[in-house]
Amino acid sequence: MSSPSLYCHDEQAIAGVEKLRFFPLAVESGRGCVLVEPGGRELLDFSASWTASGMGHGHPDIVSAVSKAIATAPGASILSMTHPDGVALAEQLLALVPSRPSLDGPRRVYLGHAGSDANDVALRGCRHATGRSGVIAFQGGYHGGLGIAQGVSGIHVDSGSPADPHVTFAPYPASYQPHTGDAATVVPETLRRVRLALAARTIAAVIVEPLQSDGGLLVPPPGFLEGLRQLCDEYGSYLIFDEVKVGLGRTGFLHAFEHDGVVPDIITLGKALGGGRPLSAAIGPAAVLDHPTASALMTTVGNPVSCAAGRAVLELLEEGEPVRNAAERGKQLSGLLHAYACAPVRPGSAHVGDVRGRGLSIGVEIVKSRDGKMPDDKLTAKTAFRAWELGLVAYPVRGNVLELTPPLTVSELEIERGVELLTRAIDDAALGVVSDAAIEPYSGW
Repeated sequence: MSSPSLYCHDEQAIAGVEKLRFFPLAVESGRGCVLVEPGGRELLDFSASWTASGMGHGHPDIVSAVSKAIATAPGASILSMTHPDGVALAEQLLALVPSRPSLDGPRRVYLGHAGSDANDVALRGCRHATGRSGVIAFQGGYHGGLGIAQGVSGIHVDSGSPADPHVTFAPYPASYQPHTGDAATVVPETLRRVRLALAARTIAAVIVEPLQSDGGLLVPPPGFLEGLRQLCDEYGSYLIFDEVKVGLGRTGFLHAFEHDGVVPDIITLGKALGGGRPLSAAIGPAAVLDHPTASALMTTVGNPVSCAAGRAVLELLEEGEPVRNAAERGKQLSGLLHAYACAPVRPGSAHVGDVRGRGLSIGVEIVKSRDGKMPDDKLTAKTAFRAWELGLVAYPVRGNVLELTPPLTVSELEIERGVELLTRAIDDAALGVVSDAAIEPYSGW
């Protein structure tokens, strides 16, 4: 079956509610940082399936672990039984995720399917433990596609999904185009709003991404996460760091919060944790994750196959090479993109307003002109479409930011090639190579 034919069958068979499409990508296999279409065309993958394939496609250690587990799987769940890989994975996570020195009592690990249920369970646990119903979340945040997690996701709420009735949204501080109009005041003003909401003492938890991904690859300015930590301590609310997309080595540290030296009460993980298999986790106080018993039931949570994959991923991260590579290749990627943005002879460079991120989580903000800083969603969509035509997979977030999250195993040569393809795509889009009609079928966000 050809790539267009496969995509056509997809359109006729698979529900639209689970599609986020920017171009007609149809693939039949993958290896490392490469995706292969029917017919053999290879594409360099600078998304890693929204970071879920963080160790690349078909990593041999993960393949081996999954193959062994599926051949001898002891059941399919930790719901009404336990098994070695589930217990070992939880113990590995407890060892790898630091605990706050002031934490009183033991910690537990919730094992789930995706970041959505991990965040939902963490938020429900905070409400039960505190007797409070309020949640503070941030505009542009993404915490899941179901339940409370969806209701506190700024992106979903802005798109028309119902907000949780007890959520308060605050702006996520940005150095580029700060909501206050002044980068020097953006953190104090955001923290002022958070304090105002916390002062009512109805807030169970503050949930935040230590690098906001889908909201535009926003790097928290100095003092923001530290300020949240201090405020949560002052008002007796839990602090949840959602590292589903940016954790596990992606930012050049094992945990994204290490950049700011701030330890949360609860951390949620997913995507890369399963090496492409459905797996998530919430790590936090037993007071939050132990009660009420049997209040978060899904039949296949903690299944042995996903747990085995998760253990293989953690072992790779503990060895350190993927984390080191993320830091080194991230500097290379950011440096090459900054160099392009400063190249006056390139037709697209004037449309790059900002390049930002940490490690291998980089955002390229596309604007109508660098001086005006006005977002250009259409040019961004055309760039992503053109990149796919040229052989690169990268997706837009927040309309006008190209998110670059290649596998942590990406090589120096692959970074060079990826930037070559991406910058050519920006140039071509700026020159009108991609028509409005070409991108019209793909609604994206």
